[in-house]
Amino acid sequence: MVKESTDEQIGFHKGSLATLGKERQELQRILGIVEQLMHMHVSSLKDLGVDLSEQVKEDDKKVLLQRNQLKIYFKFNLFF
Repeated sequence: MVKESTDEQIGFHKGSLATLGKERQELQRILGIVEQLMHMHVSSLKDLGVDLSEQVKEDDKKVLLQRNQLKIYFKFNLFF
């Protein structure tokens, strides 16, 4: 079995982190698009006389909670 050099291992891990960081940015971009679309639909429903303010508040709380959980998860796992 051939053992990888320390430099090769460092390069592998740095490359992996760079790739994962880009993937995380793309996921955040996609989430932003989804949120914009949801707000457009809510706005259209309001124009049609449907009041979803309580549902929107509840959904927004869930989204913020999920974002915070993801941030905590990523920060925790990047350092441990």
